[in-house]
Amino acid sequence: MAHKKQAKKRIRQNEKHRKANRELKSAIRTYSRNVAEAVARNDRAAAEEALNLACQKLDKAAKHNVFHPNNAARKKSRLAKQVNSLPK
Repeated sequence: MAHKKQAKKRIRQNEKHRKANRELKSAIRTYSRNVAEAVARNDRAAAEEALNLACQKLDKAAKHNVFHPNNAARKKSRLAKQVNSLPK
């Protein structure tokens, strides 16, 4: 256990950041799954809507260093590729 005031504060901050990061990663997985499900149903409108939400979450994660920007870009690209494979 930490003894200094600052060390205790860092422990509190780290826990707070860890929870926020987990929530964001969980949301990204959920939105990515929604895209995949819409693609499986051949529902282009729903897939595009889910893709938009997933991209927003991925951009936010990259901005806050939850994911590396290239990692977020790769995930967005793969999701967009799935959506673009649907007939128009």
